Amino acid sequence: MRGASWHARIECAGTVAGAGFLVTPTTVLTCAHVVRDSEPGTLTVSFPQRPDLGGLPATVAVHGGWRGGATDPGDLAVLELARDVPLAPARFAPLDAEPALPELALEAYGFPEGYDEGQLAWYRARSATRIAGEWVQLEAMTGHGQPLTHGFSGAAAALPDGRVVGMVAQVAGEPGVLVARMLPTEVLARHWPALGELVPAHQGAGDPARRVYELVRRAEGTGLVCSPDQLFVDAVGDFGPPLPPGGFPSLRAAAGYVQWEVEGPAEALTRFADRLTELLEGPGPAAPAPAGSAWAPILVEIDRSGAGPDQVTVAVSAYRDGRRRPVGTVRLPRAEVQAHVQRGIDRAFAELSFGADELLAFALPRELLNLPVAHWACSADDPTPLGCSHPVVVTDRSRHHSARLRHQLGKQWRKLDAGGKPALHRVDCDTPALGLRKRLREQEAGLAGFAAPPTTVPGHFDAGLNMPVPVLLWPREGCPGAAAHTAPCTGTAFLDALAPHVEGVHPAELPRRIQLLREEAEEEPALHWAREVQLLWDDPRCFPEPAASLHTPVA
Repeated sequence: MRGASWHARIECAGTVAGAGFLVTPTTVLTCAHVVRDSEPGTLTVSFPQRPDLGGLPATVAVHGGWRGGATDPGDLAVLELARDVPLAPARFAPLDAEPALPELALEAYGFPEGYDEGQLAWYRARSATRIAGEWVQLEAMTGHGQPLTHGFSGAAAALPDGRVVGMVAQVAGEPGVLVARMLPTEVLARHWPALGELVPAHQGAGDPARRVYELVRRAEGTGLVCSPDQLFVDAVGDFGPPLPPGGFPSLRAAAGYVQWEVEGPAEALTRFADRLTELLEGPGPAAPAPAGSAWAPILVEIDRSGAGPDQVTVAVSAYRDGRRRPVGTVRLPRAEVQAHVQRGIDRAFAELSFGADELLAFALPRELLNLPVAHWACSADDPTPLGCSHPVVVTDRSRHHSARLRHQLGKQWRKLDAGGKPALHRVDCDTPALGLRKRLREQEAGLAGFAAPPTTVPGHFDAGLNMPVPVLLWPREGCPGAAAHTAPCTGTAFLDALAPHVEGVHPAELPRRIQLLREEAEEEPALHWAREVQLLWDDPRCFPEPAASLHTPVA
């Protein structure tokens, strides 16, 4: 590290407190515990290789979140100098240099007691394994030489060629103990996302991280409104790591996480950059939307997780420009589903084109088709039912994923788009289930109304769901079925009231029509017949599947 003038000495009220290193002409990195006792106006930074620069006043610009304990994470502080310094900042090693760490000596320049001009210490990382996900353990190269004592905290840990791979954060503190810890660069970037821009992602040219951070600066400069969480999901894809708990506070934090925490970051960074470019410059020509699919869907899929009766899997996606944009997938207890869906839907709205007509679609297992999703509150702060604020529909999850039924439903919708305004095919409580499938097929039913919920007449619903009937409606509560009939039949009354509102209406408009009925019912919930209406609406053109791969995965 001959001539590495970026090594810094940190002083507090005239007393040497530790080390640091210059990362930009005005920025020095050190440990939070080094400057914990500093008061305004007492912090100065000097550079031992350039004593002519003197001591420069500095302030703590960023704190990594360290709480004061010896093993608390985030022991990082970013110091802002009062002016630029004419020194070349430290260079960071690329990400893929890290596997070689156990083979190489690391040099640290610190300021132990009695050596205000500094001392050098050589240590080695025996393993790249993180201690508590935060530190790499350092051990002395030999049993003699300068130990990492107090005064080395905040020093850069550098390779023999001078490139930095981390920062000394914990020292032994006892004479003769030749073990210490460092924060590797990726952990420093986790606590200070701006550092990611200074670190090359890979050896050689063509670093995609540079492009990402140029775009991030543009987005910050223009005040771009976007969802960092969704950009992360777009970048890592369906099989990438899940969204971290709580998501990302900023676009820069999301970019840093993709750079440091995702396996194979080059491809993910490229996707991140492509999506951010689209948001900054606007998308190119959109793929033509299928006829009749003017809705902009947000899809919520709820399914059994296989981890126990109380556990379900919830996946939220948005559709835009003919593409599915995953928002996130989690497994959680049933009791937490509603709150998670509220948050997921809110994030998904950021992916819809401005002014698009949203459609909230819930793909549910057959036994949950009667779930009162239209009654769920919009958010923890807004008790308005989802079905009153937005068009809300459900669909059978197995049917939603059946290529055969999707194909048949597509043909039905083409017939409806050609001018069909179907009559309501009534399935009353006393309608025999035997032969219903045949009748639905012969009449090419596009709209079927059931007088009772699925749990009451499961045979009727199986016939309707296994046939390509695009729209099914029923009351979530009411008639107990033919076996326990009372007069007058509430199911018959429901169908009588429903028919005038749906017959003569193109099925593509029914989600909005049912939303209006739900709004009316909310004004008089105890009296209105549409209070518990459930709408199963199934237009596969609104939910395009990704194109199949042209290459066999076995090749």
